[in-house]
Amino acid sequence: MTTMRAAVYHGPNSVSVDEVPVPAPGPGEVLVEVGFNGICGTDLHEYFAGPIFVPDGAPHPLTGKELPLVMGHEFSGTIRDTGSGVTGWATGDRVAVEPVYRCGACPPCKAGHYNICQSIGFHGLMSDGGMARFTTVPDYMLHRLPDSVSLELGALVEPMSVAYHATTLADLHPGDTALVFGAGPIGIGVFQALRGQGIENTLVVEPSATRRAAIERLGARTVDPAAVDVPALVADETGGAMADAAFDAAGVAAAVRTALASVGARRPTVAVAIYEKPLETPLLELVMHESRIQGSLCYTGVDFEAVIALMAEGRYDTTGWVEKIGLAQVVEDGFEALHRGEKMKVLIDPVG
Repeated sequence: MTTMRAAVYHGPNSVSVDEVPVPAPGPGEVLVEVGFNGICGTDLHEYFAGPIFVPDGAPHPLTGKELPLVMGHEFSGTIRDTGSGVTGWATGDRVAVEPVYRCGACPPCKAGHYNICQSIGFHGLMSDGGMARFTTVPDYMLHRLPDSVSLELGALVEPMSVAYHATTLADLHPGDTALVFGAGPIGIGVFQALRGQGIENTLVVEPSATRRAAIERLGARTVDPAAVDVPALVADETGGAMADAAFDAAGVAAAVRTALASVGARRPTVAVAIYEKPLETPLLELVMHESRIQGSLCYTGVDFEAVIALMAEGRYDTTGWVEKIGLAQVVEDGFEALHRGEKMKVLIDPVG
């Protein structure tokens, strides 16, 4: 096979399924046959309002790539070939891919925080990605999937690691109370990560009845913020101590305001959403309660390994919120359907 079909991003509202060359792994790289690739909220932002992160007019400093390029950074697959210098990996190994390019030289990288690298890049946004039959990645991006974790779940390791990383920033312990704002894929990931860590007292705040029903099927307790005074409810249930942490996976001002009014003194609201509009920060409230807003970006390999371990224990459930489509349907049944709110999470089968 010398060519393959791929979802190529050309600019706003322009993704086409094209025939492109099958890539060959270079030194330190492997060729991955993609099992499934998820459509991320970031992909939607690029499709409808981009290019935002995709380089346009100048190549990315770490990848040398710019428009047009193959999309896709949430994927799993099977190694089919290895480049020179690759050790510890072989054809047939099943993997999830941690799609972060990092420079290794900036202060955050040197401190071990490559998820905030000053030149950070993402496979499928700053390079040709996983919405294709094959893609090549550096071997440092690979995480081995145990036999008990399917390629479908493997494609969810990346977004679930975004959520898991956020939970590690809140300093929670079993018995604590947590609030999750937003029951989309990341909110679902936060809920499942918390439950996997023994945090059972979690309330999910979501105005959409459809999304509330979806996360309730996974065992979550939910509330509609249009019908319930959330801070008053939390105060009543905690004897006035309020929540030990809140997680904003909604990305809207109302969720942030409610979260900040619902957490206890010196406790965090962890922002794990993408904010399209500037927010007014209630600094007086933060000062008076010595509470804080904690940003959360991406993940590290530690988060990937933790999510894979929880998946191997059966802690993640895709029932009712994940759908699979073929590559040929990527625009109408993928980007457009997600934008219309008809679906929650879509995984692309590159041979479909």
